[in-house]
Amino acid sequence: MSSNNRKLQYSLAINEALKQKMALDESVFLIGQGVKSPWYVGNTAKDLLELYGNARVIDTPVSENAMTGAAVGAAIVGMRPIVVHPRMDFMLYAFDPIINQAANWSYMSGGKSNVPVVIWGIVNRGGEQAAQHSQALHGLFNHIPGLKIVMPATPYDAKGLMVAAIEDDNPVIYIDDRWLYEVEEDVPEESFTIPIGKAAVRKLGNDVTIIGISYMAHLTLLLANELENDNIHCAVIDVRTLKPLDIETIFESVKKTGRVVVTDVGWLTGGVAGDISAVITENCFKYLKAPVMRVTLPDCPAPSSGVLEEAYYPTKDDIKRVINQVIHYK
Repeated sequence: MSSNNRKLQYSLAINEALKQKMALDESVFLIGQGVKSPWYVGNTAKDLLELYGNARVIDTPVSENAMTGAAVGAAIVGMRPIVVHPRMDFMLYAFDPIINQAANWSYMSGGKSNVPVVIWGIVNRGGEQAAQHSQALHGLFNHIPGLKIVMPATPYDAKGLMVAAIEDDNPVIYIDDRWLYEVEEDVPEESFTIPIGKAAVRKLGNDVTIIGISYMAHLTLLLANELENDNIHCAVIDVRTLKPLDIETIFESVKKTGRVVVTDVGWLTGGVAGDISAVITENCFKYLKAPVMRVTLPDCPAPSSGVLEEAYYPTKDDIKRVINQVIHYK
């Protein structure tokens, strides 16, 4: 990394990526609800309105379909919009412009036209926000051909993947989790990109491979460091990109450890953790010493009670319990 590194919070790393790309490219603009009120999007839009004005920082009415459709249309004619959904749950209103239009446009035009739009959804887990404000919906979008999906878990990746998403000529679903917004890490001051489709090996180990998505990658790494005191050495892979998935990096680790735990911020049934588990089982079955196990949300809506949330959201103890099951499997 550059010598001009300094500690930066995850949310401010996104903010810096937006500032730098908007400064360099006048076709880049931000559109969405609450972008004139930086706290509403977790300080990720800090100072953008003052720097770039109403024409490039567009605070919209509460119409997810309209604002996303406007962004997709702008992308088709040559702009590079970033449309932010401060609560990912309400991206459901925008399924038509995302799935029917953005995802299919290049294919249906025979590659003659592209849609360079970043569709940015923020997951608002916890805080007693209940079932309609807490959902991580990446599994739904992962099913759709034509979309790239990134889910960073560190400030460094939050910046690098946002820049890469803006520069990509295809529609990119950029999903982040507010539980990561105060995480700090050394981040270069200059603009940089992280390749979309490349996982990060956060830790090497021979006992078990733990594959983490978004906040669960962060939590898994904390646990892996603690487990060394118990003489359990985990390899930790942060997928960073769900589509395209870096299966080569995953397979390489699985072949060394023979044991796998997949951790996800989404639900169990039909989720990304299940898809990754299937890909591993299909391609690495002869290397497996135990079944591939998953740690996910239970198949029920998020509760509104803080006490129930403690039982609902997976913890390090939950992951540790599954790791022990896999290691001691007979």
